[in-house]
Amino acid sequence: MNVRRRKLQPLPLLMLLSLLAGCAGGAAPVEDPIEDTPVSDASGATGSEDVAEQPILPYTYPLTGLPAEELLSNRPVVVMVENSPAARPQTGLHEADLVYEVLAEGDITRFIAVYQSVESEEIGPVRSIRPYFVQLGMEVDGILVHAGWSQEAMNLMVKHKLNHLDQVYGDHDYYWRDKSRKAPHNLYTSIELIRKGAEKKKFREEWTDPIVTFVLPGAGGEPAVPKGEPADRVDIPYIGGYEVGYEYDAATKTYLRLMKGEPHTDKKTDARLSATNVLVVQAKHRIVDDVGRREVDVQGPGKGVLLQAGVKRDIVWELKNGVIRAYDKEGAITDIPLLPGKTWVQIVPDLSKVTFGTGT
Repeated sequence: MNVRRRKLQPLPLLMLLSLLAGCAGGAAPVEDPIEDTPVSDASGATGSEDVAEQPILPYTYPLTGLPAEELLSNRPVVVMVENSPAARPQTGLHEADLVYEVLAEGDITRFIAVYQSVESEEIGPVRSIRPYFVQLGMEVDGILVHAGWSQEAMNLMVKHKLNHLDQVYGDHDYYWRDKSRKAPHNLYTSIELIRKGAEKKKFREEWTDPIVTFVLPGAGGEPAVPKGEPADRVDIPYIGGYEVGYEYDAATKTYLRLMKGEPHTDKKTDARLSATNVLVVQAKHRIVDDVGRREVDVQGPGKGVLLQAGVKRDIVWELKNGVIRAYDKEGAITDIPLLPGKTWVQIVPDLSKVTFGTGT
């Protein structure tokens, strides 16, 4: 499979990232929200051991900030992944660069999983799309992948002439059914099939890079550690059987995901789902019909919390220039940089019900 990539000269790229991390749209520099010197985590390590093992490469993946030999320019793939009990454990979520979780209709949540740096061989189960899922996917300029839709979602896709693959209405060739599970919780796809579908349907290839801001290593090569209050545990009660949690793992410097108090793992590989950055953001929710479909304001701005490296800080969030971005709570115009790695965004109706703790 041919994957389009664009070559950049190393020096200009690093200069660009430095400008993005330290300046605000050409304005005077603002206070850097990241410590200048490395701070030890709960294990007492500064992270220099991990840095020594990282390959020194001149490029980074656009949506994770991790080292890459070349900078990708292929459009992200945005897959609607089911999260009902019959769909668990899912497959391929651990390979997504960015994942949003948000309430759908009734008592369920759904994942909007964004893939670009990993050519995942199996993703699913795939389910239908809602208008605020469309908004998240179109902001990152991705190819939308789903099985069915609400009328409002289809209206939005038609209005903006969005590229999408819909298994229910004609795009069967780019999905398959897993016979070990019952329909409708058994529909899967892969990046390879999605790319084939995009090529056959002549989807636009050029991608509008949102340029996500990531923390740069300090002068000594160690990753800077964000300011904030200690927080190595978060519990997010959605509805019914959708109690989500994260536990900070100092060894990997990631937050390990829980569902109903149990480790959330990948069906195919048994890998634990995890994130380097976890954003918990409060958004306005409104039920709009008898089925329980919702309107969710994923544009913002709103209040939220960002968890990184075992600490948390209050933020203001907004869907802008491709992804949900974090700003300091005073509303400064500069992004709070993400740490290189995967990011999960938990969209909730009431932040006051979310609890944070230490000492797990």
